[in-house]
Amino acid sequence: MKQRKKGLVIWLLVVVLLFISALLAGSSGHSESVQEAMRDAVLHDTGQISLFGLTTVTPGMVSALVVTVILLIAAALIRIFAVPRFQFQPGKLQLVLEEAVGLFDGMAKGNSPHRNRFMGAYIFAAGAFIFVGTLFELLGLQAITIHDHPITLPAPLSDVNAAIAMGTLSYLVIVSGAVAAHGPKGILKALKEFSLPISMSFRLFGALLSGLLVTELVYYYTSLSFVLPVVVGVLFTLLHALIQTYVLTMLVALYYGEVSEPAHKTPKANQQADNA
Repeated sequence: MKQRKKGLVIWLLVVVLLFISALLAGSSGHSESVQEAMRDAVLHDTGQISLFGLTTVTPGMVSALVVTVILLIAAALIRIFAVPRFQFQPGKLQLVLEEAVGLFDGMAKGNSPHRNRFMGAYIFAAGAFIFVGTLFELLGLQAITIHDHPITLPAPLSDVNAAIAMGTLSYLVIVSGAVAAHGPKGILKALKEFSLPISMSFRLFGALLSGLLVTELVYYYTSLSFVLPVVVGVLFTLLHALIQTYVLTMLVALYYGEVSEPAHKTPKANQQADNA
């Protein structure tokens, strides 16, 4: 017990000394202003990456490709090696997978009573991409820009293009549910929510970008660049991964359930059908 208290005191003293030294160090004297650093984090004007020498892309595009490959490889490995070994009494991996599948399947059934099998698969895939993609930035993988400068790969959805693609794809899934339930007339029903892809896209982009900008701002100043960025970055990343995964999947399932609900016959229509 005494050794634990002694170790805790030593750890606190080290943290206090680092904090005091950081305050005394002052600003790092970057030639680039904080406005320019934050603008580059959004627009990636100076952070373009060559994609196999064919074209230049943003770091978010590279992150999206890497995350997609990781998810596909993980899915293949689980299907080949883990699923055939599933038992009636689940192990740890089986329990985690069953809980994840049950969560999204229950969300689909609860919000989309009709045609929910496809919806469960889609929100599971979208949720996995958002969650893993958001946590991806914690790995700190780096790439070399076309100007030979190293850059840390961000979360894919911190790029506005990726957020718009996710929002648009989710909206098309919602439209497909309306068409499947009502035929061509379902398109008109789904078009009432024309602002939905915009709101979903910029909700994702704004939430993830806010964490990125806060971390960039904290790292920019030497007086704040010790210990604090680790806490801020991890907390923001975990919080956004959980919240944005839940929000987007819940919204998609909810709107899909509304537009895919079969039209109910009116009492007059029912009476005419009975007379016939």
